[in-house]
Amino acid sequence: MIVLLGGSGYVGQAYQRLLTHKNIPFRTLARRELDYTQPARLLALLRELRPEFLLNAAGYTGKPNVDACELHRADCLEGNAVLPGRIAEACTAAGVPWGHVSSGCIYTGARPDGSGFREIDPPNFSFRTNNCSFYSGTKALGEEVLAGTPNLYTWRLRIPFSEVDSPRNYLSKLMRYDTLLEAANSISQLDEFVSGTFACWEKRVPFGTYNVTNPGHVTTHEVVELIRRSGVCSKQFKYFASEDEFMHTAAKTPRSNCVMDSSKLSSVGIHLTEVHEAVARALRAWRKE
Repeated sequence: MIVLLGGSGYVGQAYQRLLTHKNIPFRTLARRELDYTQPARLLALLRELRPEFLLNAAGYTGKPNVDACELHRADCLEGNAVLPGRIAEACTAAGVPWGHVSSGCIYTGARPDGSGFREIDPPNFSFRTNNCSFYSGTKALGEEVLAGTPNLYTWRLRIPFSEVDSPRNYLSKLMRYDTLLEAANSISQLDEFVSGTFACWEKRVPFGTYNVTNPGHVTTHEVVELIRRSGVCSKQFKYFASEDEFMHTAAKTPRSNCVMDSSKLSSVGIHLTEVHEAVARALRAWRKE
């Protein structure tokens, strides 16, 4: 049996669909049912249920985007940096292995040679580098809190998208924004992310940190061109002249735009679709919620 935290969120719902499809028994914990932010309460339940594995998809992202995290810093810090440590405390005491959904937004740009950031690279978009959004800072801090935790997978998600139109879907966001920022990014197809991360447990691959992004990277212009070709949206897309214009006119906090290397995940036999093909496939199957 699997315990799932954060099951009502965008990623958590995808985990629920996956586990249901696989006919794997699971228990979704809602905070109104059990305040799992209290380690003693979570520990007591884990000892009662004795799950094989725990999935943590809980966290604070801000709605409609990370700008909201600047207004709710206490909640953001609690959800992304404090809560993971409390879950680690309970899981370690109960002897339950677990997986934590982290973020690739702890990076900006690419490595000096232009390649993607690897799991061994220290975050360069964090409180320690003093250049980040509050959201990214708390996600980087959360990984620091978890450093050295046994029997843990840390999975880095990056700008999720799928074939279902949704306010949380990167493709939907691009179609709805009035003006876009040109940038290069690694991104994660939502259902491939959840299946790939859960496969880490199913295959019993070594515990540790994994970048779970579709191989390669895309630019905003490339995604827009794929949207146009698909016929899903025919609007005339406009772009900011520069990142400075974006920051001065449309954003309250810096954004992470980065390229990540997902070869570690491939090396353990878990393969995601190349990113351009994954985007094209999502657009071919596009549908409303």
